[in-house]
Amino acid sequence: MTVMANAAHKAGRRLLRDFAEVEQLQVSVKGPSDFVSQADMRAEQTLKEELAKARPGYAFLMEESGASGSENWTWRWVVDPLDGTTNFLHGMPHWAISIGLERRLADGTVEVHAGLVYAPAVDEMFWAEKGTGAFMNERRLRVSARREIHEAVFATGIPFAAASAARRNAFSRTLAALMPQVAGIRRFGAASLDLAWVAHGRFDGYWELSIKPWDICAGLILVKEAGGYATDVEQGDPLETGNVVAANPHLHAKLREVAAEGMSRAGA
Repeated sequence: MTVMANAAHKAGRRLLRDFAEVEQLQVSVKGPSDFVSQADMRAEQTLKEELAKARPGYAFLMEESGASGSENWTWRWVVDPLDGTTNFLHGMPHWAISIGLERRLADGTVEVHAGLVYAPAVDEMFWAEKGTGAFMNERRLRVSARREIHEAVFATGIPFAAASAARRNAFSRTLAALMPQVAGIRRFGAASLDLAWVAHGRFDGYWELSIKPWDICAGLILVKEAGGYATDVEQGDPLETGNVVAANPHLHAKLREVAAEGMSRAGA
């Protein structure tokens, strides 16, 4: 965790400088509504250098540069250097660095061993290691205790232009089913922080479809170590399917049921 925290703090300081001068950043478009800036690239390079220096044998899966290192890795960093790029580029302080650490076991299965989500603009660092609990800075985290769905506030991500019609329809059906039942639904634009906030108890749950592993790897272990559930919408692994439902133990089954129904009816 010290290695991860040091790397995140170093990258975070540079991101804060870029955030203060965001109007001067060069920005390119990867796809519809999908941006990458100089800030993303510089942060990713800093994280890769710091993590590789501390753990030279570990492989990488990074948002901008992809996979690197040995294909037969035992340990792998899964990194999003700037989750919430659109927020960042619009001067909104809701963005984060996400670092997950995967371990390949002797039987070939892969587990998330540790995760860190750092929000530099508010200096909140969420972190967890398997079997040791989840924390924000030095505070121990627990998911919310709400049992009734009409009291719940859920987070999600709204599909943008590049999403398939099936995915857009699945989201619309799930949203339509949930809205009359819940206290509120939020879309803040940074999946890693959505999961961290579920672990914190700020959100009671979160769902999203077709999301990348670097967006959720760290957040999944945060939720689990805070006493919540973080699963695929159906029976798979969310890191492979990109479909995730996370919530406290009382509300997870209901949220997962509604999301799965939305996918089924939309043919997603």
